[in-house]
Amino acid sequence: MSVRGTNRGCGGGRGGGRSDRQMPHHPAAAAAVQYQGSSTGSNKNKTAVPKELPNLELPTNLTKDSIRNCVWDYLERYDIAAFPRPCHRRIPNYKGADVACNRLATLDFFKTAKTVKINPDKAQQQARFLTLVANKTLLVPTPRLSSGLFNRINPPLGCNHRVLNVCSTSRGVQQFSSPVGLDAAVRIDVIVIGSVAVSRNGLRLGKGEGYADLEYAMMRCMNAVSDETPVITCIHDCQIVDLPDKLFEQHDVPVDYIVTPTQIISCPRTFAKPSGIYWNELTLEKLNKIPVLRLLQKRQQIAGVDTSLKPAAPPSSKDIKQKEDS
Repeated sequence: MSVRGTNRGCGGGRGGGRSDRQMPHHPAAAAAVQYQGSSTGSNKNKTAVPKELPNLELPTNLTKDSIRNCVWDYLERYDIAAFPRPCHRRIPNYKGADVACNRLATLDFFKTAKTVKINPDKAQQQARFLTLVANKTLLVPTPRLSSGLFNRINPPLGCNHRVLNVCSTSRGVQQFSSPVGLDAAVRIDVIVIGSVAVSRNGLRLGKGEGYADLEYAMMRCMNAVSDETPVITCIHDCQIVDLPDKLFEQHDVPVDYIVTPTQIISCPRTFAKPSGIYWNELTLEKLNKIPVLRLLQKRQQIAGVDTSLKPAAPPSSKDIKQKEDS
């Protein structure tokens, strides 16, 4: 299957896209593009100097993992990926990421937002920096939700842009942040998430661990977001692919806007966002890895919510043999 990064109008897949926020035509908008040169933004060596690239060929056996691997391979093969590399098993950083993040900052609802939640990956560092420069409240999820749900970034009073740039990095999150718990009265105006692949109708693939979906579900349980809270992803143009509807379930979070170095795409509201946590889709193994999720489960149990988990899969013959041999 051959897919160009930017050669279709918004509306691939079901529905039909809204294109009211799409930017004017770019000379490279008919093909995937690569960015070269240098920049003063948080992602160095990336400016809007497009280079046409071959089409991204999706595998014939379409699964979430096969699509992810295809996109990761493409980003590496054509040197689109940026530090940290290799980009496999990550939300990939890419050349032109700062250009895409700068486009994000032009959206009206981003300009008026007071509190913005942004994933901690390198590709979205410029978005975090611009959020701090605009004096907005920046919330960053804790990696793998291992020590809570969010960190609020607290830059030193009166600091300059150099310090704000540090605050937007993973090191800055550790040095200049305070935890935000489930009891916090938080209202998030905009959600920015990273992606491995996205379709023009809003379907999204992350790196496969499910944390972004869980973060969103917990935010719904906290009443920190609603169905109307815009969800935006910033990606490279080549990461826009046709994703089959059948691969997605009710816990998968769709996006409302796709922002690339060359365009802004407003996606149709074809797919419902999760209304909360679907406990019957979670395993005990996943629950035990996330302390804040266990706390939320106890609270929902007290409130009378059925939090029964997904039954454990029966052991495979391989598992049984390994246990017998041990």
